[in-house]
Amino acid sequence: MKTLILLALAGLGAQLVDGSLGMAYGVTSSTLLLAIGTNPAAASATVHLAEIGTTLMSGVAHWKFGNVDWRVVLKIGVPGAVGAFAGATVLSNLSTAVAAPVMSLILLSLGVYLLVRFTLRGIDRRHLGKPMRKRFLGPLGLVAGFVDATGGGGWGPVGTPAILASGRMEPRKVIGSIDTSEFLVAVAASLGFLVALGSQGIDFGWVVALLIGGMVAAPIAAWLVRHVPPRLLGSLVGGMIIATNSRTLLRSDWIDAPDAVRNAVYALVYVVWAAAVVWSYLQYRKDRTQESADAVSAHAALLAEPAPADAATVPDPERQLTGGRPSAPTD
Repeated sequence: MKTLILLALAGLGAQLVDGSLGMAYGVTSSTLLLAIGTNPAAASATVHLAEIGTTLMSGVAHWKFGNVDWRVVLKIGVPGAVGAFAGATVLSNLSTAVAAPVMSLILLSLGVYLLVRFTLRGIDRRHLGKPMRKRFLGPLGLVAGFVDATGGGGWGPVGTPAILASGRMEPRKVIGSIDTSEFLVAVAASLGFLVALGSQGIDFGWVVALLIGGMVAAPIAAWLVRHVPPRLLGSLVGGMIIATNSRTLLRSDWIDAPDAVRNAVYALVYVVWAAAVVWSYLQYRKDRTQESADAVSAHAALLAEPAPADAATVPDPERQLTGGRPSAPTD
């Protein structure tokens, strides 16, 4: 029962992050399942089964708040589903000894990307409103879906930054569209795992626990996407994923590092993580101050503009010639 409660809380927290950042539900949940010893394929299958419900709820919530571009959902979601089915099949056919470090390596890479992306870079708002090309979204969806299934997460970390970097959509619509299209990816990946594995190793109680936590958080996250600073949240989540998967890799048969090396790596990770969070917060405050100053300057410039002349203030040439008196009527 304690495990189920922890999983429900993890699902709630993961969905709050995912709905606010457009990424990290699968990465966060899969990291937790691997940490408690779940088989990699079963962990990814468990997460994707839960995501069928959480992504559906999240998509509806984002749609209600006007955060979804349905053209983008279809253009990236269908290729994503194809990639996810293929990725589930590949992961299901790997041995546990190989799959665990492979999955942790993918998750670690995504964690590093999250940490660097949200610590060092803001959101580029140039080129907003330009249409997204199918030739860009199709291959992106295919790769992101494959990574998502093999890594237990990755749809958001691959898809969201790529679309944000294009600068053609508002951040809230990028997040809403990625979260909504993930429903197709979750369904396809789940079918791939069920075909390849059956129900072997999947604990449906864990699926339900993750699902309940995620569904509770989905509408809250859709609202929070307008208020939570993504820079700070991304740094926090990225560091957590790096710390957890570093531990898994250092203890794997691939590396099997001695205790002294492990402790040194853990210390380095925690120091870098703390520095990244502090830097993200300071940059967030700096950006907010700059935005406020820009808004004040723009308002002052608007007030300083001369009022346009209207008919009431334009001098009448005839009155000027007669000293301000109306001219005498003419026959």
